[in-house]
Amino acid sequence: MSVLLDQRSSCLEADGGQLSVTGEVGFEVASAMAEAGSAWLAERPAGSEVVFDLSGVGRVSSAALSVLLEWTRQARDAGVEVAAVRLSAPLERLTRVAGLDTLLPLAEPVAA
Repeated sequence: MSVLLDQRSSCLEADGGQLSVTGEVGFEVASAMAEAGSAWLAERPAGSEVVFDLSGVGRVSSAALSVLLEWTRQARDAGVEVAAVRLSAPLERLTRVAGLDTLLPLAEPVAA
């Protein structure tokens, strides 16, 4: 696993075809996280699959959802399939309340 970003109690790591986010994703780190993940996505070949794992995000934040939606848009534009999105239980609830659950291939939520 390689660390792409470790900043302000949040971490972004890549392992094979998976991006994993842990910690707190607030607005102060969202831009750097989106950029680091976007650079990683740009290296994925068209037709490949990726998994976004945000099951380790502790604090519910619309910033985390913004980052996830940016990565999803970039993957789609590059012809990369998002095979699954894993969310922490609080983040999964926020996604459903915001009506974004139908836009993402959500995996089973992690227990709270």
